[in-house]
Amino acid sequence: MLTELLITNTERRFSFRPFLIALIVLANSLYLSGQTAAPLKSNFEARLINIEAPSNEPFRYSTTLTNGSAQTVNYSFNAQLPEGWQISYRVEGSLVTSLQMQPNKVQEISIEISCPLTAKPSKYKIPVRAISHTDTLQLDLEAVVKGSYALELTTPSGRLSDEVVSGGSKEILLKVKNTGTLPLNTLDLSSQLPSRWEATFNPSTIKQLEAGKSVDVKVNLKVPDKTIAGDYAAKFEIKSSNSNADISFRMIVKTSLLSGWIGMLVIVLAIGLVYYLIRKYGRR
Repeated sequence: MLTELLITNTERRFSFRPFLIALIVLANSLYLSGQTAAPLKSNFEARLINIEAPSNEPFRYSTTLTNGSAQTVNYSFNAQLPEGWQISYRVEGSLVTSLQMQPNKVQEISIEISCPLTAKPSKYKIPVRAISHTDTLQLDLEAVVKGSYALELTTPSGRLSDEVVSGGSKEILLKVKNTGTLPLNTLDLSSQLPSRWEATFNPSTIKQLEAGKSVDVKVNLKVPDKTIAGDYAAKFEIKSSNSNADISFRMIVKTSLLSGWIGMLVIVLAIGLVYYLIRKYGRR
């Protein structure tokens, strides 16, 4: 009797277990369903609201716009910018000024703000709004202008042409000036020249150039032998990680005086030889 009772209880316990597991699974599904169905809240957010950059680089913000309503909503974008500033909005790479959003939809929006080069170093607050017929969502962005990077390459006299003798060399003086408000580091000089021409710079690299300062650079330009006389274009460049500048220089190549005299002598000898032959053989 006792054995039968134990068997009966065991059977009841094992037959109850599948029911218990099914009940747990159902409760978990209902919980997850409730979590998924929870309504979203309409808002306008940014991962970073404060970005620092020089005045010649744009401020880029990654934002998300959420339509938490139960209806399709059209949002138009509006921003309060300082004078001379510009703003653009991109959705999936395309420029937009407004956006239609489905109910409970979240959309990533890239915002790019540019300021004029003359903007003073400071922190600027820029309210950006997504406006619909039902509500206005505001995002307060901050752009910190830390200054500007700018570089100028010219000559001390402003002259952009010179003369050189074929097969010879010429020293050209360049002036590198930091016209921005921030220091520039590791400025490298290079050139684009006609075939077989050579240029060496002294110095070839400027380690640091403070704002408003300038440095003179000597360029030794070598022209290969037998270069045909005429006008040639040489381009000099200077680059840093933040700014660059270039200058086009006109070089007038002339033949040497000695080469001219040699040419004249050859012509005179040729004329003399012809005259001699005519005198000698013309009488026969």
